[in-house]
Amino acid sequence: MTATGATPAVAVGFTHLALTRFRNYRHLALDLELRPVVLVGSNGAGKTNLLEALSLLGPGTGLNRAKLSEIDFRGAGNQANMAWAVHAKLQTAGEEFALGTGRDPMAQAQIGRDRRLARINGAPARSQADFADILSVQWLVPAMDGLFDDAASARRRYLDRLVTGIDPSHAARVAAYDTAMRERARLLRGDVGAAQADLDAWLDALEAEMSGVAVAIAASRCEAVDALNAALGESEGPFPRASLAAAGAVETWLGEGPALAAEDRLKANLRAARVNDAASGATEWGTHRSDLEVIYLGRALGNAPLRAAECSTGEQRALLLSIALAEARLTKRRRGQAPILLLDEAVSHLDGQRREALFGEILALGLQAWLTGTDRDLFRPLAGQAQFFAVEDGRVHSL
Repeated sequence: MTATGATPAVAVGFTHLALTRFRNYRHLALDLELRPVVLVGSNGAGKTNLLEALSLLGPGTGLNRAKLSEIDFRGAGNQANMAWAVHAKLQTAGEEFALGTGRDPMAQAQIGRDRRLARINGAPARSQADFADILSVQWLVPAMDGLFDDAASARRRYLDRLVTGIDPSHAARVAAYDTAMRERARLLRGDVGAAQADLDAWLDALEAEMSGVAVAIAASRCEAVDALNAALGESEGPFPRASLAAAGAVETWLGEGPALAAEDRLKANLRAARVNDAASGATEWGTHRSDLEVIYLGRALGNAPLRAAECSTGEQRALLLSIALAEARLTKRRRGQAPILLLDEAVSHLDGQRREALFGEILALGLQAWLTGTDRDLFRPLAGQAQFFAVEDGRVHSL
């Protein structure tokens, strides 16, 4: 144990990556070292596709949130229903894991919809949420430039990804909550033929489950935000400091009283909203309505704090990088291993000082960061300390 009581961090990273019929890659096998990875190539060459493959070795739908069938290889000669797959070897704390995921080619015939499979050391995983117990994968991509102006759902997914990096069990709680909410909506739609007394009993049980899990989700978010704010306060580099807050009814209730009271309040609100929820097809109350609020510390708009949504695009990118680095520091301290950090075209927008600071922090934290760009010269400070690969039309070779 360290002086702070945290488990000492160890090197973590992928030592092998194999893709089959994934986007513009018919087949790819890449051997890797426990160092940062730089992918250089023109736009459209397939750099982002490699990052997407890695992002799928974590909970959720990956950095593009693509439908499973959209990921299939589209090149000439691809046979019908030949599903994509990602396989990787991950090294952590002297232990190696074999991770795999892909589209189930039999799912459409069996259940009428696509399904994603996940395997850990050759055995089926219960769900993708199980990946979170082994590693944390965080990413910044150009599509996130509008995160602070986007719908609350985008910021909430981002917040939950940050929380899962710190607290791996959070992903399973979010998945359980979403499942219970969908089942409640199905009952409210009348998809299940049953007597009213039976429906009420089922709804009572589902709403009790939703409420208990929602309070746990809100508590994890609030605790993680507090820890991230402390980690952000430790930074003395050129990146801006931010203040984060989980904003939602359940989070507010937790701040006002005990968890049991918040749980009872949500159960009562869900019960009272059944008629309206049935009519609207939506669920009015719960942690799926929460948002992430971000303030740029040390800056103001008039007499008010400067919200991230009011910042320039460059300032928003810098805030996201600052949060990503704070998350990496905190994850390393809490879990004893750093996350995998995927940075797509994040360097080209930085000035020299911030670029040097980013590279310095990546090396100091021992991150296997994956960085993409079109200009190799931007990554010159990483020469000899990172692995450089050229990406060209679905082919990758070492530089």
